[in-house]
Amino acid sequence: MWKVIIADDEKLICRLVQALVDWSSLDMELAATAENGLEALALIEKCNPDILITDIRMPGCNGLELIKQAKEIKPDLEIIIISGYAHFEYARSAMTYGVENYILKPIKQEELLETLQKIKVRLDERKKEINVIQNFIRSQNDLNRLRESLIKDILSKNKNLNFNSLHEIYHFMVADGYYQAFILKIDCDREKVDASSFLVVQEKAKELFDAGIATCCEDCILGFQEHTGYGILNYMPEDKEDVRRQMHEFLHQLEGNKYLLGNVTFSLGLGSVEEKPEMLLKSMEKADMAVAERLLEGCGRLLENVPPSSGIQKQNLMDKYVKAAEHSIEVLDVEGVFLVDENLKTAIMEVVDIRGREVLELVLMAGRFFLLRTGVEDAEGIQKDFETQCMQCGTIDGLFAELKKLQQKMILDKMEKQENESSRPIRIAKQYIMQNFDRNITLEEVCEYVGFSAAYFSSMFKKECGEGFAKYLMRVRMEEAKNLLRETNMPVAEICEKVGYNDRKHFTHTFHKMTGVNPAEYRKLYG
Repeated sequence: MWKVIIADDEKLICRLVQALVDWSSLDMELAATAENGLEALALIEKCNPDILITDIRMPGCNGLELIKQAKEIKPDLEIIIISGYAHFEYARSAMTYGVENYILKPIKQEELLETLQKIKVRLDERKKEINVIQNFIRSQNDLNRLRESLIKDILSKNKNLNFNSLHEIYHFMVADGYYQAFILKIDCDREKVDASSFLVVQEKAKELFDAGIATCCEDCILGFQEHTGYGILNYMPEDKEDVRRQMHEFLHQLEGNKYLLGNVTFSLGLGSVEEKPEMLLKSMEKADMAVAERLLEGCGRLLENVPPSSGIQKQNLMDKYVKAAEHSIEVLDVEGVFLVDENLKTAIMEVVDIRGREVLELVLMAGRFFLLRTGVEDAEGIQKDFETQCMQCGTIDGLFAELKKLQQKMILDKMEKQENESSRPIRIAKQYIMQNFDRNITLEEVCEYVGFSAAYFSSMFKKECGEGFAKYLMRVRMEEAKNLLRETNMPVAEICEKVGYNDRKHFTHTFHKMTGVNPAEYRKLYG
């Protein structure tokens, strides 16, 4: 229902307007009434009405000011002015704010109903137009999602691609001619380019794509997954060179805008040109191999050649890497691992005609080995994140930097875990001592409690605490004795027993050795 607010400083006028209309028959409801302009403005913000019926003159905030501010709050608000002949100039001024409805006092029911009917027609028409636009946007979004699902299916190796499926399933308007996939690689540091910034990059890329490449194709799609754009082109043979030229221009425009878009670089890999839609999978694979060559040739290029493999023996290289890295991983030596990485990098770059895709694969293999060897938790999630980071690298140096970042984190995490594991028995032993120092506990008793031999535990305890078991126990007992001497009137003989000593003379001697005074003197000084 359409919401109505009535504003008039005369309560009788408000009641009259309310009584003259069967609001429900007009699909309207009276949301509120106001006695001045300020109150009316507050109600407009609160109730979000569709219609305002107001007197042209009111205290606090006159009708003209009310209309002006109400339109600022809600530009499409329909307003009916109520006024006498004497205020016609005010009413005419209100027309400058887009107010078209003017009713003279005394208010006539017929005139009021006729005005409300006209407004209802306008509101209903406006609602229909909005619904049409919203439905169109929804249908376009649905269509775009359906078309972009073609990209997802190609990446997931869906082989059910033919002339009919492209048209009927994906609404791709195919025509006899050429089919070609491409990859728009956007390299950036994900810590410096957040998700909202990258959406701007995507929108700009799509805008330039539609304005250029799309104009010379029968149909085309550009969709994004993570930081990579995947595209499909269908064009006529005679447009091949024009399409290639537009791809160059597309990349040139993106590169020209990259400093406005953030700290990003663009590369464009073209897949093979095919004559059958069934070959789009092959074309996308070629595009993926082509774009990987940016690691060697540099970013900001149109990459369309897929050179043959170099013949590098990847497994042999990895076997050497694993053997060299084993010791450094075993002893958790970060610098040693980094040196092995540098040797791997040198060995890779010495290979004649090494390919970008081969470098990427070797770095990913090194990362996977490292994760398996260190045995970290959530290795699958860490590996996925590592691979995503590597995919964002446009240089070989960047790839190895990501590998080193992964390795350093894994080694430091493992060191922390080992330290926690080794210190856990000590924490348990300390807790046991704190709970039992008031009796004659022994090293053997504590060792049995934590499950270690006396020799091993003694060494571990001293390394962790910086002092032996006996000295630690004595210090705990003396600290408790000092507390009791300061805070209570308990006799020294009783305190002696409370902290685990049976011989008062031995207790006094130990206390004096630790504090420089005997227990009675300590109480006088600090009690």
